[in-house]
Amino acid sequence: MSALETFEIMLAAGKDNVLLRYSLGNEYFKLGRFAAARAHLEAALAFDPRYSAAWKLLGRTLADSGALAEALETYRRGIRAAEEKGDLQAGKEMRVFARRIEKQLAAASAG
Repeated sequence: MSALETFEIMLAAGKDNVLLRYSLGNEYFKLGRFAAARAHLEAALAFDPRYSAAWKLLGRTLADSGALAEALETYRRGIRAAEEKGDLQAGKEMRVFARRIEKQLAAASAG
């Protein structure tokens, strides 16, 4: 049984929580199933809006699915959440990702 199957069984059994939703989001992300990953990561953030790892993976999910403007906004929100929580490393990482997207968006609008 795969990790994804195990996590889905846990969710179906009513064991819904931030870590389970993050784990489901991560597994769906790895499979390139971005809509499912997004749904689970957003559910994780509903449990804990300051969960830096979920913000970071949600931003990456959106970026990889081509939703760059939405990814940029997600990273910005994630940076604020990380700073409020004191998670400086996650904030730094998301700043790097946000800058890359800003450059991509600028190049696309200039071209």
